[in-house]
Amino acid sequence: MSKICLFPGTFDPITLGHVDIINRALPLFDKIIVGIGINTSKSPMFSAEKRLSWIRAIYPDNTRIEGAIYEGLTVNFCREIGARFILRGIRYVSDFEYEKTIADANRALDHTIETIFLTGEPKYTSVASTIVRDIIKNNGDASPFLPAEVYASLND
Repeated sequence: MSKICLFPGTFDPITLGHVDIINRALPLFDKIIVGIGINTSKSPMFSAEKRLSWIRAIYPDNTRIEGAIYEGLTVNFCREIGARFILRGIRYVSDFEYEKTIADANRALDHTIETIFLTGEPKYTSVASTIVRDIIKNNGDASPFLPAEVYASLND
């Protein structure tokens, strides 16, 4: 049985911090699906299709990394794609408290799906999509926080 992992998030936009987590998780799993979750309570800056195109552009030749768009419960999407693991990145202790609550709820919904936490590299600790969006909205230089593929296509 292959080890399929879902890395869920909004990825609005995908940052170097996200890419760091994906790259460091690759040795742990046979396949990582970067799942762009549609959350009706959020108003993303970029379309889900644009975010999906960034994932494909960052990993064009890596067959072990896929992007996907999904709605609804993360555990339901895990079942749909055959993922037994959920990957989450942790920057701060406060992230862990929030993520553990979600992991506990997911475990209650499906005890066969395990959440794996990876801590981010210290150099990416301050990289958050919320901050990056604010930089972009205010015409700042977001290049230090974004993969080149993302930064190059911001104005497309």
